[in-house]
Amino acid sequence: MAANVESMFYVRETPWHGLGTRVEEALSSKEALRYSGLDWRVRQEDLMTVEHYPIHGFRANIRNDNHTVLGVVSDRYRVVQNEEAFAFTDNLLGEGVTYETAGSLCGGKRVWLLARLPEPYQLLGEEVTPYLVFTNSHDGSGAIRVAATPVRVVCNNTLNLALNTAKRSWSVAHKGNIQKKLEEARNTLFMADQYLKTLQSEAERLSMIRLSDKKALSWMNELLPLPEKATELQELNVMRMRADLERRYFDAPDLKVLPKSGWRFVNAVSDFATHAEPLRRTERYQENLFGKTIDGHPMIDQAMKLLAA
Repeated sequence: MAANVESMFYVRETPWHGLGTRVEEALSSKEALRYSGLDWRVRQEDLMTVEHYPIHGFRANIRNDNHTVLGVVSDRYRVVQNEEAFAFTDNLLGEGVTYETAGSLCGGKRVWLLARLPEPYQLLGEEVTPYLVFTNSHDGSGAIRVAATPVRVVCNNTLNLALNTAKRSWSVAHKGNIQKKLEEARNTLFMADQYLKTLQSEAERLSMIRLSDKKALSWMNELLPLPEKATELQELNVMRMRADLERRYFDAPDLKVLPKSGWRFVNAVSDFATHAEPLRRTERYQENLFGKTIDGHPMIDQAMKLLAA
């Protein structure tokens, strides 16, 4: 096991760090809209060919501030304006809602806002801050979605665990009576509360699964397998990632005080998935990481499957 690696772990940025604009001082959704640069609207226009023949059944979604075409959608698509997204969250959480960050991706094709729930939760005696993430697409590529995203306060690890007995997210397509559907989404808070309560039970169950070092290392190798016919560079990269995950499991200050258990293992995997430096930092690295923060990280899901087996 690694020694003298404590400096690896003293900085763990929040999973959405670097994206959007921090708006936690905004006292209203109107201020949050302005601070986050989302105070624009989407209008829909009919389409036609270059010969000026109408194209039936489709429309263009266009930003009203810079006239960018965000996407071409069917004429059944119903726009949810950015201000409506904030109003939904205002109404859902009530007076005093605190927005952590908000912003847009790909020129406004996808927007999000992240609100911190007022009451912290405790998991095995440790404080967890629950967030609600509201995401919406204006290009027709995705549904309106609200997801619960718990974060361990001590290290900013997300705990987006796939639980069979509790839903973590709610979504609805951009069709039909959107306002009625958003009204029905008020059970989102109940969903988030149920998810967090179930997460508490799951944390207790995972803490009872004792892991030998051999088993933990074997699972890490499964999570980070060597490709077939790996090149020397590929092998070195996989070895580097495995060593990183090992150090997080065995040496992270907030984890090495815990018993070697399933709970410690899944937190080490979450730490790695949330904060590990990528082999290649692409232009869309932060965006992709944020997407996994919202949707659930496949590596964390795989760790949960190993523990379930």
